[in-house]
Formats: sequence, C-alpha cells, structure tokens
Amino acid sequence: MSTRANIPQHVAIIMDGNGRWAKLRGKERSEGHVAGMEALRRTIQNAAEAGVKYLTVYAFSTENWGRPKQEVEALMALICRGVELEADNLREAGVRVKVMGRRANFSAEVAEAIRSIEEQTAAGEQLTLILALDYSSRSEICDAVRNIARRVQQGELAVEQIDEHLISESLLSAGVPDPDLVIRTSGEYRLSNFLLWQASYAELYFTDVLWPDFDGEELHRALEAYAARERRYGLVK
Repeated sequence: MSTRANIPQHVAIIMDGNGRWAKLRGKERSEGHVAGMEALRRTIQNAAEAGVKYLTVYAFSTENWGRPKQEVEALMALICRGVELEADNLREAGVRVKVMGRRANFSAEVAEAIRSIEEQTAAGEQLTLILALDYSSRSEICDAVRNIARRVQQGELAVEQIDEHLISESLLSAGVPDPDLVIRTSGEYRLSNFLLWQASYAELYFTDVLWPDFDGEELHRALEAYAARERRYGLVK
C-alpha cells in the first residue's frame, strides 16, 4: 500500500479518450469533453486527499488547434464555463491554479477566464493545479533556447553558464518540481509533446481507461504502481 512517504509530489496526466468515450455512447465529442471535465474535478480532489502537491494536466495542446472548428469552440467555451463554476470550490479547497502555455492565440474571453482563475486561487496551498493550455513542449524548449541565446548575445550570460538548471528555470514550468509520475489514459503509449524535458526521469503509467471514466480507484492504482517502483536516476542501488 502507498503511504504519504512514497506519494509522488508531482503527478502529470495526459487526459486522453474524451472523443472515443463519446463515440462509444453515440454522443457528440463535445459531450465527451464535458464528461472529461467531471473526471478532472474528481482527480483534483482525489490527488489532494492523497497528498499530491502538484498536478499538471494536458488540457489543450498547440496541435489541438487543428481539430474541427466546432470542437475547438466547444473546448474554449468549456474552459470559460469551468472557471465560472469551479473558481469558488477550488479556492475553498486550497487549490492554486496556474496556466502553462502560449496565451496569444486565445480569445479575449478565454484570456480573461485564465487571468481570473489564476488571480482568484493565488493563495491556495493545498495543491497546485497546472493547466497546460496551448502547450507544446518542443515550442517551450525552443522559446527557452532563444531567450538564453538572447541573454548571451546581450552579455548577460557566458556560454559556460548554460547548464541544466538554467534551462529548467527558462522553461514555462520554472519553480515547479519535475513530475515524478506521468499518467496517460485511453491505451495510448506516447508523451505527445508533453513535458519532454521535465519528464526525463518520471515514472510512466499507462492505462486503457478512457479519461471520462478515470476515478479515485484508477488514480489509486497509478499511485500504487509508482510506490512499487525503485527510482535510481541512472545509478545503481
């Protein structure tokens, strides 16, 4: 059984399977995303109760802009609706919300919803929920490299000062510990451009369960699997 001593400090989740969940039930894809929002609500609560301190979820990738316009619009509306419905509950539960990703492509309404949820929950100390929105790990790394190169060009940094710590602090996740456990639902076995630098030594857990069906029992299974593993970071026990 897992204990507080071996609970991962940071869990990251690729929330996959909303569309397939809806299709299996003869529903619109947008209904799958609504069900996925409910799964996220459960997971936030269950993660906090388990002792997880950081929860990062892949909510909308940069590549997702290429999905049908109607589905993208439904997802954007769901983000705004989620902020409206959940802000008070998250604040009362001590959950701090941070958004990680490029924000320039969002409408004014979505950008305001993001700003609002971050501001309203800024004092939360129980759990930090990081929403990866318009997020691409490769783009994140490219942006960090460009910023570092600019600092070298301007004389702020010497080339010899560039190390792993500097790169980590130049990423969107600066100040957040690397994920200990990455979970992907729906039976897919890939990271899909998610936290490629940060997840270098994360434990990976894959489940066939579609995201809308992910519940406390499924999270418990993932945490139990994590607790049973030996993390050596390339060393010998």
